Amino acid sequence: MDMAKTVLLLGVRADLLDAVKKELQTPGAESLAGTGVADAGAAFRQADIDHMIIGGGLDLEARAAMVRAVFQSSDRATVHMKDQMSGPEGFLPFARAVLGGLSGYAPRESPDAIAVRTWPGAAPQEGDIPIYWAV
Repeated sequence: MDMAKTVLLLGVRADLLDAVKKELQTPGAESLAGTGVADAGAAFRQADIDHMIIGGGLDLEARAAMVRAVFQSSDRATVHMKDQMSGPEGFLPFARAVLGGLSGYAPRESPDAIAVRTWPGAAPQEGDIPIYWAV
């Protein structure tokens, strides 16, 4: 049985994100949406995000900041950036393709992982690399 997945959709147009969220609604899946870096950070504080899909209409600095926010907030979320060429009408097909390809993916903790991070609020474990968080 598949576990529930939480997907964060980020883009320029809130109306487009709402339409895509509606189209992606399936049992066992939750979609969140936002239009900026602050929304990405808030989503990661609110939920355990599995996948983040970033639209192509956001400028490069915003996209890079969103990616940074993910990797500072989660050690298992995947990040997917849509092309710019296909425009807003390409967001839903891109999201469907990404999520369809990841339907069987469930990351598992590996003893061979490159880095182990202590996340805010988590109890430190032996061998954790300390990371200091700005609150």
